[in-house]
Amino acid sequence: MNWKELLSTSFELTPAQWSAFEALDDLYRDWNSRINVISRKDIDAVYDHHVLHSLAIGRYLQTRPALWEEFATSCVLDLGTGGGFPGIPLAILFPRANFVLCDSVGKKTIVAQAVASALKLPNVEVVNARAESLGRTFDFVVSRAVASLIDFYPWVKGRFDRGILYLKGGDVAEELSALMARYHLPGSSIHTWPVSTWLQDPYYQGKLVIHLEP
Repeated sequence: MNWKELLSTSFELTPAQWSAFEALDDLYRDWNSRINVISRKDIDAVYDHHVLHSLAIGRYLQTRPALWEEFATSCVLDLGTGGGFPGIPLAILFPRANFVLCDSVGKKTIVAQAVASALKLPNVEVVNARAESLGRTFDFVVSRAVASLIDFYPWVKGRFDRGILYLKGGDVAEELSALMARYHLPGSSIHTWPVSTWLQDPYYQGKLVIHLEP
């Protein structure tokens, strides 16, 4: 299935949401020609490798309906957003949630802000800052493999109330074991969901949504 078929069979979208998703390709091609936030060889795969990957968090949340409902009206930090992934696709999918897209690299936040503004997303705030400078607490934190979880967790520790949803690939067993040991996290607080249960593209083999509950 192509990306449109996947979205139509996975989520109930309004015409406004469809229009926003359809606009992403042109917006990212335009901005990527000026500020490189997606590799040149990957720009033709904006939907297959970036938008759908971001929305895997939404697909995981569908497997836990109560969590979906919580997330849908929550305040979410996307840390290390780059050009706006996973935050912008999730902001389109969850219009009643508020998203703060944060990155320490200013030129990347220029792209994220430009895309959010072009889409007229009222639920997106873009911040050029380091995690430790954010004097706020969020319901959820999302991110797409900006660092190992061992490094990432202390950046957001104490800044979220309901959980972390982290996109990461590879063998994470050792990393998760080290995380649990260092921060005394019970195994019951960590859940992994293979993205390949939704996206059959070989690109997604080994990629996970990692959910850390508080």
